[in-house]
Amino acid sequence: MSSSAAVWLVILSACFAANLPFFNHRVLAVGPVLRPRKALAVRLLEMLLLYFVVGAFALLLEKRAGQIAPQGWEFYAITGTLFITLAFPGFVYRYLVRRRG
Repeated sequence: MSSSAAVWLVILSACFAANLPFFNHRVLAVGPVLRPRKALAVRLLEMLLLYFVVGAFALLLEKRAGQIAPQGWEFYAITGTLFITLAFPGFVYRYLVRRRG
């Protein structure tokens, strides 16, 4: 796999993972359905866990491509805020657009 394809794969998986907690009522999309609905805190904890899952996936792809580059706190601050930004469409759909019926 080329490095460009690996980068796009990580970006697409991050976009999917960031929005996943907002589009279902299941815990991590495979667990039991929470009734009446998941709280925002549960969704944020799922986002945090999925951030680390996507990070591990990216680390695996980077290791397969060659030597892993050392990262400082700045890298994690930027990727964390990027992950939160990617979750914006799901948040808007869940809390601002979707009608309660």
